[in-house]
Amino acid sequence: MQKHKIVILDGYALNPGDLDYSPLRQFGELTVHERCAREEIPRLAAGADIVLGNKTVFGENEFAQLPDLKYIGIQATGFNVVDLEAARRHGVTVTNVPAYSTASVAQLTFAHLLNLTFHLSEHSAKIREGAWTRNPDFTWWEHPLEELAGKTMGLIGFGNIAKKVAMIAQAMDMRVIAARKNTQAVAEMNVEFVSREDVFRQADVVSLHCPATPQTENLVDRRTLALMKPTAFLINTARGTLVDENALAEALNSGRIAGAGLDVLSQEPPSVDDPLLSAKNCFCTAHIAWATLAARKRCLETVIRNVEAFLAGEPVNVVS
Repeated sequence: MQKHKIVILDGYALNPGDLDYSPLRQFGELTVHERCAREEIPRLAAGADIVLGNKTVFGENEFAQLPDLKYIGIQATGFNVVDLEAARRHGVTVTNVPAYSTASVAQLTFAHLLNLTFHLSEHSAKIREGAWTRNPDFTWWEHPLEELAGKTMGLIGFGNIAKKVAMIAQAMDMRVIAARKNTQAVAEMNVEFVSREDVFRQADVVSLHCPATPQTENLVDRRTLALMKPTAFLINTARGTLVDENALAEALNSGRIAGAGLDVLSQEPPSVDDPLLSAKNCFCTAHIAWATLAARKRCLETVIRNVEAFLAGEPVNVVS
């Protein structure tokens, strides 16, 4: 039986220590590197026929230097880190892990939205400073409080995560509209499909749920932000490159829109001068929507099944 060499290049991304990679040892020799710079890939993956990674980038140069490589298992849903054309030229199968984080990403979408509508972080900080203690009444708030019932949730994209967000929004008595690639799609789940421009025009909340492609880069720009209501919020739990960050910072600082909740930025980690880190009514989390323990467990379980299926000659979740 062939002895497979399996290398995980950036193991810390999926497993900072609370998961177990050892089941992969059933398939061969396993080496786990916590982190890996791109220039280290040829050295760290030398001789491996199976490589697993999350954010490590593979292009023609990496494939050319790894002649033994037969399989890349992406430990995430997004696969834009791998040049799929180069993978096909070199006969390398690439798989991903779809749908493992749907519930978690939808949850963080609403965590950001509820923070924006009730100003939770700001009120909590002021209460810690004594604002409620000093107040003569039983209740205290400093910012307007907004109810979601009756408002319009606008979704850009309508995949698994957007559908989960739509369900939650409807449970909160929100109207839901969506823009999707198939513009001729009929109504589904009581969701009305409209043009992308009409999502920006009509929505009280615009939530992004589409992949990063050349077509979606900077889809939120000065033009689309100008379409939004001044009371509207933008939520991005998808990819940072969907947003022109300078345009969004300007819109927030000028009051063109009311606020933003962002889990992703175009550069991660961001530079200290990223305009969104200091923009008015902009709240950032550090790309954590996918990272609940439950979601990461599901991801690793699928990673293991993907390797097993590939070695059995019946690969699944193939993206190459």
